[in-house]
Amino acid sequence: MDRLEAMAVLLRVVDRGSFSAASRDLNMPLATVSRKVSELERHLGTRLLVRTTRKVALTDVGASYVTSARRILDEIGETERAAAGEFHAPRGELVLTAPVLFGRLHILPIVAEFLAAYPEIDIRLLLSDRNLHLVEDHVDMAVRIGSLRDSSMVASRVGSMRTVVCVSPKLLAGKREPKSPEGLAEMPCVSFEPMSPIATCSFRAKADKRTFQVPVRARLTVTTAEAAVWAALQGVGVTRVLHYQCAAPAREGLLRIILTKYEVEPLPVHLLHAARGALPSKMRVFLDFAAERLRANLKSL
Repeated sequence: MDRLEAMAVLLRVVDRGSFSAASRDLNMPLATVSRKVSELERHLGTRLLVRTTRKVALTDVGASYVTSARRILDEIGETERAAAGEFHAPRGELVLTAPVLFGRLHILPIVAEFLAAYPEIDIRLLLSDRNLHLVEDHVDMAVRIGSLRDSSMVASRVGSMRTVVCVSPKLLAGKREPKSPEGLAEMPCVSFEPMSPIATCSFRAKADKRTFQVPVRARLTVTTAEAAVWAALQGVGVTRVLHYQCAAPAREGLLRIILTKYEVEPLPVHLLHAARGALPSKMRVFLDFAAERLRANLKSL
């Protein structure tokens, strides 16, 4: 039995939550995945997983073993990368993740420029509006917009992002532009958050830093910011999004940003990576390369 391979298979089963999902990820027959975990349990003389028809759960011993196995495999990976020169010469694959629209608008152009400058580095860019787990999803670096929870991750701040209220000029035709958030009660709104048709939005008065809630009625609720911006462009209603999500139509005059005196505190934007001792050269050079350009891009918004 190859114990290191069995450890890796076990971790994939735990991370993916089932044998079948691990089988698909590893491109390995389901029976082989199950056999390798069973062989590891027999070798250790203890049960690591509790198997049910729907999912697997770790035993107490299994939870402790998985923590140790993850550390062992990480250390072996670092040792192999160091031997291959990855900690000294920028080479190898770099896995990045970012929100879908932000990644397409602001990360992908930087990645294209980076690849031209570093021909021995390959990049896999995972665009997802779900925050991927850096360790469990095998991600090297992530773009995060918003406050960070306390963790062992290392964060490099590259800027901030406004939350803005925008509206189509044609919706305002013949109407008075709201000068305070209370004016939104008289206007149709578009929301992309799972809220009830009647909800509240937070605002902050810049004059006295006072935060307050205003009730609004969402005539339309959608599941993405892109859809909310599209609906606002059609004059369906006022919407509130992150600035980058509506910056292009706002520059072209197709949307108007309103209530700027009442915007909430801007959200921080970070490049995030796991704290694993010395960074591989590929991560160091990308961090330096991307951070400088992201700071410039965010300042220009």
